[in-house]
Amino acid sequence: MITTHEIKVGQYVKSKAGRDQGQVFIIFNIVDDKFVEIADGDLRRVEKPKLKKIKHLSIINKISEVIAEKVADSKKVSNLMVRREIEKLELK
Repeated sequence: MITTHEIKVGQYVKSKAGRDQGQVFIIFNIVDDKFVEIADGDLRRVEKPKLKKIKHLSIINKISEVIAEKVADSKKVSNLMVRREIEKLELK
């Protein structure tokens, strides 16, 4: 089972369950030991991230440093920026 020690803000994840199954997201907030807030900049916007159980996510061992730094510094993250970061991952 995945714990909050294994995930970080800015990390890429893939949904394993629900309507968004197979979709790639970025973690924006770790709520507690069971839930995180995720967004993809398209269906799930940064302004209203999705609350998702960690057990329904598949962890990708890559972190978007750009997003992680902006969230840590409490700077604004745009939906376009999130979409571009996810596109970079999918092109590799």
